[in-house]
Amino acid sequence: MGHVAEEKTKLLNRVKRLRGQIEAIQRAVEADQECMGVLQQATACRGALDGFIAEVIEDHIREHIQGGRAEDGRMRSGAAEELIDIIHQYLRR
Repeated sequence: MGHVAEEKTKLLNRVKRLRGQIEAIQRAVEADQECMGVLQQATACRGALDGFIAEVIEDHIREHIQGGRAEDGRMRSGAAEELIDIIHQYLRR
């Protein structure tokens, strides 16, 4: 996960924003806020999570697929297959 370490600060900032958004959703539900407001917060959170996932995928592609061999010596095709599996799992939700 060397590519993640290089982008650690940026990714951690995204995760912190996500946590804040989720906590805001929790507070809204606890306070019995209107459905539309809760839904707007939830969709914003989903968008932020999708952005986080896209960032990690992009970093993975640049590091493992464009780069030759993966960190543990696996060929690029192995890294590509792993990525394809992850994307399929994500899209099945």
